[in-house]
Amino acid sequence: MDNTNKDQTSKEKEKKAANTASTGNNQSAGAASSGILKWIEDMGNKLPHPFWIFVWITILIVLMSAITAYFGVSAIHPDDGSLVEAQNLISGEGLRRFVEEVVTNFAHFAPFGLVLVMLMGVSIAERSGLLAVAMRTVAFSVPKKIVLPVIFIIGACGNIGSDAGIVIVPPIAALIFTQMGLHPIAGLVAGYAGATAGFTANFFIAGTDVLLAGISTEITQQMPGGVEVSPTANWYFMIASTFLLAFGGAFIARKYTIPRCQKFELLGTFDHEITDGKLNPAERKGLKRAGVALLIYVILILVLVVPSWAPLRDPITGGLVPSPFLRGLIPILFFFFAIPGYFYGKATGSIKVPNDVLKQMEHGMKELSGYIVLMLIVAQFINLFSWSNLDTILAITGADFLKSTGLTGPVLFVFYMIIVAILNIFLGSGSAKWAIFAPIFIPMLAQLNYSPAFVQLMYRVGDSITNCVTPLYVYFPLLLGWIHKYNKNIGIGTIVSLLIPYAVILFVMWMALLFLWFALNLPIGVGEFIYLQ
Repeated sequence: MDNTNKDQTSKEKEKKAANTASTGNNQSAGAASSGILKWIEDMGNKLPHPFWIFVWITILIVLMSAITAYFGVSAIHPDDGSLVEAQNLISGEGLRRFVEEVVTNFAHFAPFGLVLVMLMGVSIAERSGLLAVAMRTVAFSVPKKIVLPVIFIIGACGNIGSDAGIVIVPPIAALIFTQMGLHPIAGLVAGYAGATAGFTANFFIAGTDVLLAGISTEITQQMPGGVEVSPTANWYFMIASTFLLAFGGAFIARKYTIPRCQKFELLGTFDHEITDGKLNPAERKGLKRAGVALLIYVILILVLVVPSWAPLRDPITGGLVPSPFLRGLIPILFFFFAIPGYFYGKATGSIKVPNDVLKQMEHGMKELSGYIVLMLIVAQFINLFSWSNLDTILAITGADFLKSTGLTGPVLFVFYMIIVAILNIFLGSGSAKWAIFAPIFIPMLAQLNYSPAFVQLMYRVGDSITNCVTPLYVYFPLLLGWIHKYNKNIGIGTIVSLLIPYAVILFVMWMALLFLWFALNLPIGVGEFIYLQ
């Protein structure tokens, strides 16, 4: 059989497996596609390509900046009392700044570089065949009931490397789903939901803990008897949240995502193949060599991180959080995938000469062409929104509204988290929002005897949960590109409708967990409680 026939057979097998996958029946799939989710799907699919959506939103921001500046719209920043005024982008200064910084905005757009570097390393592991074989081995060696929760745990814990989990987990989840006989698009959606909606949950202390705790401490130091909020202030609750995300996300995937994705045909090109899980001699040899190479690399990283004198620790404090290790996790993860991928490819023959590695990296970049084009306008939108000060004014106004309601107790908690969740759809930076919310709500709730750590914890729940559903999130176009590899006919509305159950159900579960914690008055972190001690 020639290669063409092999490829055709492989694709036919994958299509058949995807169309017959999952335990859900057609009736449940149809029910999941009805009602409000169906309406959202239909309306969303009428939207144009995300590029044009961002073009129109950017034009709207520019027009709104002129209108709000003309009417003198402003807000008082709660941090330092400074006046934040709307800036007119339709002006000589605005035009000059835009023309001078278009290229800079694009070239310096942080998610852009992160995605490129990560996927070049992942491409080596994927194109060499290592990822498919490794995920196939996992899929056939781990009970299916455990695989789904594990995917969500990995997605949540991926935020220890900043946004690395969002880049890595969805395509790996798609591979796992394929090898399990499930639809790969369901895997992409589940992996993306776990890495975004669960961004603040973790088993480990991550950069987010340090960043938010620093802002909280700055506020508490200005209060009578000011205390320090440590990076471990929410650790206990976030560990429990990771388990909640794992089993809640797995339930949603089985109940909604997998049944609904049965109707999607596999129309694109893909490289995975359904097998019985057995490894041939070349694959076993490749995995062995890749494992040895990965072990040596991990030992080297541990030597550079674990000892007190290690160069990847903070040079001043000697600590790991923050440290060059965490800030440089993306290049470290690049080699984590590239090195074993290279040795696997050499052992199996998928890499014969060094230039094959370059071809594999280039292949990953070709698949990102649509994402790269989209990032041109996304980078301009984010910077123009920031230049106009409308993002800051919007957040301050929302916080002031919540404060003016006069609510207390659990009702206040719910409104507080909902306001944060809604604002998160428009203002992505968690630290920027917290810099606005912290000076208002830490002192306000301290008067009701609630600790700053608890106020920060509630903020993190609201700030995390809507990451998955907003098309304005900088990684949403990446998800769209991944899905279009399998079916280019799936629109934004369909994708958002697949993600909404994660945002809604996990938000309700997260609030239930918080109220249980509140009722039992459990410690929320190391030395931190709900009430001021």
